[in-house]
Amino acid sequence: MPKKRILVVTQHFWPENFRINDIVEGFLADGLEVDVLCGLPNYPKGEWFDGYGPHGPFEEHYKTAQVFRAKEWPRRGNTSVNIFLNYVSWPLYAAGALNRLPGGYDAVFCFNTSPVLMCWPAIRYARRHHIPLTNYVLDIWPENLYSVLPVKNKLMRGIAQGVSDWLYKRCDRLIAMSDLLQQRLMQRTGKSSAQVAVIPQYCEDFYAKPLMDEDLHEQFGGQFNLVFTGTFTPAQSLETVIEAVGLARRNGAYKLHLLLVGDGMSRAALERFVDAHDARGYVTFYGSVPAADIPRFTELADALIVSLSDSPDLGLTVPAKVASYMAAGKPVLASMDGAGFAAVQAAGGLSSPACDAAALAANLNRLYTMKPDDRAEMGRLAKEYYLAHYRRAELLRRLEEFILNGTV
Repeated sequence: MPKKRILVVTQHFWPENFRINDIVEGFLADGLEVDVLCGLPNYPKGEWFDGYGPHGPFEEHYKTAQVFRAKEWPRRGNTSVNIFLNYVSWPLYAAGALNRLPGGYDAVFCFNTSPVLMCWPAIRYARRHHIPLTNYVLDIWPENLYSVLPVKNKLMRGIAQGVSDWLYKRCDRLIAMSDLLQQRLMQRTGKSSAQVAVIPQYCEDFYAKPLMDEDLHEQFGGQFNLVFTGTFTPAQSLETVIEAVGLARRNGAYKLHLLLVGDGMSRAALERFVDAHDARGYVTFYGSVPAADIPRFTELADALIVSLSDSPDLGLTVPAKVASYMAAGKPVLASMDGAGFAAVQAAGGLSSPACDAAALAANLNRLYTMKPDDRAEMGRLAKEYYLAHYRRAELLRRLEEFILNGTV
């Protein structure tokens, strides 16, 4: 029997650091054949990665997957204009690249981070060849757009809403990360629960294996390290976290230190915020590291923080880092609303409302004054929740079953 073939459509792919890289590896390990249609890597800083540029390369291999790249306008400087041009350029170039694909696919799978327009070339290909398209809705649009670009014009917001709904309706199947998002997508598209599956994002197995780093302990040891890992955008509301750390320190958490591991469009603004609040003594920007190095930082951490802004409907999603934090077996704090708030609470962590620095500071002080055994128990409960809800093998199996057969 010939192997099943999947076309993966996603603007962001290796060597950019997104979970779709591991999903493709999982598909290949499970005996599927995979082609990937993606962009040219420049995320998150907006500069071309070494070896890439406007002239390609446009065809490569990732493991045994064939990779087809389409042009895009780089996010250079992460200005509003360049982000907008990046959002609209790749789908257009990708649609023009569809005729380069060899075909013979059994299904199309779109790993749909921002922008929602990313799924348009996937819709075109699936409809043209009469094969099912499954769209993994990781950033709900247009709500996620407004957390990054301050769109106030009613006409433009109406267009964004209409385009988003039009695209979601034209996907055969949708995947939501939470029950709340499933309900919203069903309301907006008229699809049934059989067409909109709830499959949380898993995390790679290496997140569950701590890595001791003596250099990090030498550099940051003796402090109570609150660690954030990931991308810096307005959606993360990291100003709230920085402000809360300052409040908690003034309330007695003298050794509390915030370690920010990552980068992104908000980096410069956050640096200015730290300077304005005279927080350089207890906030460290470490920079980006490969995903496989994150366990060095989670092992160092006394606690891990995940945050989102209070922008409408961001609470419908559960950030991917929630799973990787729980896998590390450390106390988890959430500053967000909705599904992420509930997941962290269910796992024995401490949750506070989005953008509420005082409430987050209270949780930080509570954690700081806990007995070490109680903090260890929080970590144990988090790991237990990860094992029950976010295991890679089980969620990957469900993903493959839904993409290929429409069942979970």
